[in-house]
Amino acid sequence: MPIPMTVEGAEALRDELKNRKGSLRAEITQAIAEAREHGDLKENAEYHAAREQQSFNEGRIQEIEGKLADAQVIDISKITPSDKVIFGVTVTLVDEDGKSLRYRIVGEDEADLKDGKISVMSPIARAVVGKSVGDVGVVQTPNGLSEYEIDGVDYG
Repeated sequence: MPIPMTVEGAEALRDELKNRKGSLRAEITQAIAEAREHGDLKENAEYHAAREQQSFNEGRIQEIEGKLADAQVIDISKITPSDKVIFGVTVTLVDEDGKSLRYRIVGEDEADLKDGKISVMSPIARAVVGKSVGDVGVVQTPNGLSEYEIDGVDYG
């Protein structure tokens, strides 16, 4: 199943993969070699820590390669702008209290609320994707239903 991803998100994963396969892998291999020189491997905490780090790194490499293989990279700059909320846009919402919220709708791996990026699978994104400026998205929250009016859509 294709995983939607922005161009920036795919590039960040490629950069992480390059780092993990290159310098990080070499550092871990060096740490294992140095720990081996300390003698008995059964009681060598440095060796076991380095091997665990190696295992984690190799697992992450496989995970990233799988995500990139399944990625459907969407370049929002090649889509004709409209007032419709789609994957990759930055949407400005107004909540019931009149507070303005601004989010970029991105793939799950790219989501970072502190950076204003929400997953396309998040409740807010699912409530507004496909709607246009002036429409209202309704989100089920622990405190009941919340409404968000779409105030703007930025394709930039």
